[in-house]
Amino acid sequence: MDSPASFTGGETYQKDFDPAVYLQTYCSFGSSLCPGNEILELILKTLFKIFISGGLKGDTLIDIGSGPTIYQLLSACENFKEIVASDYTEQNRRELEKWLKKEPGAFDWTPVVKYVCELEGDRERWDEKEEKLRKKVKQVLKCDVSKSNILAPVSLPQADCLLSTLCLEAACKDLNSYHAALKNISSLLKPGGHLVMVTVLKETYYMVGQRRFSCLYLEKESVVEGLRAAGFDVQYVEVTPNSSEGTLADLEAVMSVAACKQPA
Repeated sequence: MDSPASFTGGETYQKDFDPAVYLQTYCSFGSSLCPGNEILELILKTLFKIFISGGLKGDTLIDIGSGPTIYQLLSACENFKEIVASDYTEQNRRELEKWLKKEPGAFDWTPVVKYVCELEGDRERWDEKEEKLRKKVKQVLKCDVSKSNILAPVSLPQADCLLSTLCLEAACKDLNSYHAALKNISSLLKPGGHLVMVTVLKETYYMVGQRRFSCLYLEKESVVEGLRAAGFDVQYVEVTPNSSEGTLADLEAVMSVAACKQPA
């Protein structure tokens, strides 16, 4: 397990995190760098199960720590009228904007979008889904989960749903800051609203090219405990062991959670 001294802080992310390398490594389907991509498929299936099969819906969804990615929003965009994306680093927000505005050099999400459309029953409507998502993402904001208002200086009405995939374990130095971050993000959510979270367990770092980024070692119990302490009723938990090879071979397991914010 890594010591807190090895924590990768926000300044390092702003300086060294390369969204293009991250996307090529973790978000490509069928490439030599990313054969099969079982982890991405697992996350897409989980979000399909929660948002489409489970029927989770509402007016507004805030995605916390979007990174440079849109895959996590593909099923959610069917059931929410407005989406707010957010990330700490300027380059990740810029990468998102490139895709949203169809700018040259934007990452090609077509294989991933087709995969989700296939899950939803119609692979051929992938272009329609892309346009739907582009229209529904209304803002791309800076976020810092260590702050009490994580979207400061912007202040938004409380949302119906929060989504966070592979974010907090990378953003938090220790369990105390992780539990504090869960309380911070809960302030963005209406009482009775839902949090959907996908996190990795028992992981201490991940690589983006040659650059190593820290990851908080988490076990299922510490995640559930933190959610309950932050005022959430945990309604769904699924832990899936990792069987991937290559870049993600050392990853132990992926944990998916759906929780409801209890009235104060």
